[in-house]
Amino acid sequence: MPLRILYLADIRFPLERANGIQSMETCHALARRSHAVHMVVRPDTEQPPRDPYAFYGLPRLEALTIERAPVSGPAAARRLGYLAFALGRAIGRDRPDVVFTRDLGVAAFLLGLPDLIRPPVIYESHGYAPDVASALPSMVATAVAPSARKLRRLAKREAAVWQRAEGFVTLTRALADDMAGRFGARPRVAVVPDGVRTEATPPPAAPPGRPIVAYAGHLYAWKGVDILLEALAALPDVDGLIVGGHEREPDLARTKALAEQLGVASRVTFTGLVEPPKVREWLARASVLVLPNPASAISSRFTSPLKLFEYMALGRPIVASDLPALREVLSPDDTAVLITPGSAPALAAGIRRALDDPALASRIATRALDRVADFSWDRRAERLEALLNDVRGR
Repeated sequence: MPLRILYLADIRFPLERANGIQSMETCHALARRSHAVHMVVRPDTEQPPRDPYAFYGLPRLEALTIERAPVSGPAAARRLGYLAFALGRAIGRDRPDVVFTRDLGVAAFLLGLPDLIRPPVIYESHGYAPDVASALPSMVATAVAPSARKLRRLAKREAAVWQRAEGFVTLTRALADDMAGRFGARPRVAVVPDGVRTEATPPPAAPPGRPIVAYAGHLYAWKGVDILLEALAALPDVDGLIVGGHEREPDLARTKALAEQLGVASRVTFTGLVEPPKVREWLARASVLVLPNPASAISSRFTSPLKLFEYMALGRPIVASDLPALREVLSPDDTAVLITPGSAPALAAGIRRALDDPALASRIATRALDRVADFSWDRRAERLEALLNDVRGR
């Protein structure tokens, strides 16, 4: 039976970052399964406001409604305004069948209400918040170290949401196990990885010429782009392609400066920010695709990167860091070449191996492409639907 789903995302919308893409793709896929999905987001910061459907390259659906909460002013005012607006959409006679959110604060706020006046809440976790907050300052240039008080507050919220939410979603089994280890077992936990559009025909083989190694995503140090540039310095016959990076953030300038310092700038293309539908066109130029994440709490246990599934759908050989979260999807020498995390020499050797062994490259690319059907957005919606129905019928 179709459900009325209220999806709460306190983000400007559309948003070029992964959480905006994932939220839109998830809601669109649920709406394609005939559920009535109502997204509540913040206004776009661009003028005129961009059309989310056009921005993400998706067709309009009658079953999907996108509403921008009328919030303004400083950050605290916008947050309070969003929570008040979300509350108005969540309770009352017209309340939805379920609320779905990946915002820990929103989930904790709604779960603090009496059960009789609120709908069931499903929370999708993308990491244990105190660990993420503690790790970010060493990985993101603009992040601020959290106070002990903030860490205690986040831990308290995590415990409350784990215990009270009617449904709980994690992207990886490692995160689900981590949460159960901290707070004990609970019912209705679903491990649901991210997804990719699989309906598009994979592009032909990489064009002839010098091999190209490509990466897509943000350029934060914890994503491993610095390690890729160091690896390229050891591969003089290979060009690099880095798809992503925001002009308003320091990481694009930092990685360009590192490329100059390493003497590889002349053979590395930085695209800067690319709209989501155009990422695949850029990556189709690559001979090898890389996920060079160094080991960290986020990369090791929490991550389910959109780029991983995009890579698999492209039918290109993948070289990736050997991390537990990535091993939930990739297998060594079966769907990827896995290398020691954080090691530029290991990454260079993995790239060289994929380039110099055509049989291996073809095998891992083909097997990854064969497996990616299980990670489509429609498959993700199907998995979520099972949890939604379980919660609704509890």
